[in-house]
Amino acid sequence: MFDIAAIIINYNSSKLTQECIDSIVEKTATNLNYQIIVVDNCSQIADYKLLEEFCKSHSFKNLQLVRSKINTGFGAGNMAGYQYANAKYVAFVNNDTLFLNDCFSILKTAIEKDNAIAMVGGQSFTETGKRMVAFDHFASISKELFGRDFLEKVNPKKYPKRKFEYTNPQKVNYVQGSFMFTRTEDFNEVGGFDTNLFLYYEETDLCMRLEKIGKSCYLIPEAQYVHYHGASTPQSITIKTELKISLLYIIRKHYGYLSYWFLLNYLRINYIFSTLFKPKYWYLLKVLLAGAPLSKSLKTKQKIVELE
Repeated sequence: MFDIAAIIINYNSSKLTQECIDSIVEKTATNLNYQIIVVDNCSQIADYKLLEEFCKSHSFKNLQLVRSKINTGFGAGNMAGYQYANAKYVAFVNNDTLFLNDCFSILKTAIEKDNAIAMVGGQSFTETGKRMVAFDHFASISKELFGRDFLEKVNPKKYPKRKFEYTNPQKVNYVQGSFMFTRTEDFNEVGGFDTNLFLYYEETDLCMRLEKIGKSCYLIPEAQYVHYHGASTPQSITIKTELKISLLYIIRKHYGYLSYWFLLNYLRINYIFSTLFKPKYWYLLKVLLAGAPLSKSLKTKQKIVELE
């Protein structure tokens, strides 16, 4: 058994994936026993071939490449890779990240200090060295209505400031999905990622379920990495719509139908006015008027391809 299994998803961005792998191998202590599992989420064949050649020729021997016949999204893609994991801890690492130090050793040491800690994450930076927001508060009606800054001001104990420069471990609701490090035992107990979600809110949902079994999440600022935010997922109205579908799914799942109904109508009203000035939001509004069901998710639009 390995100490750590690192799972990375590639989707038409093999150059980023290669750089991510190289940074992990370069920065991770040589005495740490770990494996890297790369899941190609049905990329175009040219992109996959580049990645396949890279993995075959890499000097790191515990590197495994798995190719999916269909783009399963973030949660299901990670769960596909998880099938090949054999480790005490598992790290879910976005392919648009670069390690700045020995993140695995730092996070492993931090999580081992307290069995009540189930999830940890490091401090992210932009490629120019600017510190990024590395954690967030759980999705909720109050967060959508009043915003993060207001909640942090009126109840700083419950809602620690996201933009503060922390130097010591900080208990948080959840760390960003770009890099999550968790104990396999706890991940198994809550059933891993909810594969109903195609994109967004997977880390929120996971940490909400961990909290329900008495497990906590911490930001560990000592572990540092670069995150090319959004590099692997270009923004569009379709992606923005997916974000709202996932949000409403989470609200209904964790808070019930009345909360979902309230937020759905709140968003409908907002986007009715938004479409008057930005017609591109009409597609999003139509999905909201339909109730933002999972049947409108990008997940249902993926096609199975024959692997070459």
